[in-house]
Amino acid sequence: MPDLSVTLGPLALKTPVLTASGTFGYGCEYSPIVDLARLGAVITKSLSVHPREGNASPRISETPAGMLNAIGLENCGLESFVAQRLPELAQLPTHVLVNVVGNSVEEYATICRRLEKEEAVDGFEINISCPNVKYGCRFATEPADCRGLVRALRPLTKKLLMVKLSPNVTDIAVIARAAVEGGADALSLINTLLGMAVDVNTRRPRLGYVTGGLSGPAIRPVAVRCVHQVAQACPGTPIVGIGGIRTVYDALEFFIAGASAVQVGTTNYLDPDFLNRLPGELDGWLAQEKLSSIKELVGTLRRD
Repeated sequence: MPDLSVTLGPLALKTPVLTASGTFGYGCEYSPIVDLARLGAVITKSLSVHPREGNASPRISETPAGMLNAIGLENCGLESFVAQRLPELAQLPTHVLVNVVGNSVEEYATICRRLEKEEAVDGFEINISCPNVKYGCRFATEPADCRGLVRALRPLTKKLLMVKLSPNVTDIAVIARAAVEGGADALSLINTLLGMAVDVNTRRPRLGYVTGGLSGPAIRPVAVRCVHQVAQACPGTPIVGIGGIRTVYDALEFFIAGASAVQVGTTNYLDPDFLNRLPGELDGWLAQEKLSSIKELVGTLRRD
């Protein structure tokens, strides 16, 4: 069978299929229905130093080709995560990446510093790009602030340090370069697009936070474009593509555009069995094309 293994910085993954933060719980909840051994890694929901209740309801609204969410990074907080979640995460048959959020450089650093010594944690996805909170935007939109954050975190860990980028910027390649200059091992993109929906009968927003993050198939063309731009701007840096992957062909678009791996997010709500099928479908497509490895496909976009 074709080789699906990929490398993200110091981390070797058996397959290029990962779960997207916020769509897979803390990593264990789907284990009764998803064969986690076939995944390259699970990524926890966002973790902050202190517990967060998230935004007011309603927090989710369906759209014709996806969904809007304004969860607001609800989570249990660092100490509860260590005490209650880490023991079960240590038993998973795949790698575990923790998605990290913070109000400040020091809050990001506190989490990375605390979890660096935990064997159950294989790396960090530094989330600078959630559109549903009032802080953190400068890390996603200002190159100097992004570079400074990553530079501050780099000495704190030898584990995978991956930065999750926002599409809600003028030029995502500029932010990507700043993250790499700061010391990022890899980049994941994209986070959700800022959107809004209105109930015309009540003339009120459909989300309690008014705006929310748009995900699902509607954003895939934007995500593929961003992956291609960042791959051109940061050659040699592994990219994990995210956004609207619903079929194996959707995933293949990201690899061809320059991604080394992909994350599946909103589809987990609609069709959680897709994660069970995708590695085998990638194997089958590569064999059909007579490719011995997924690496042979990465960045093979033809422009002639």
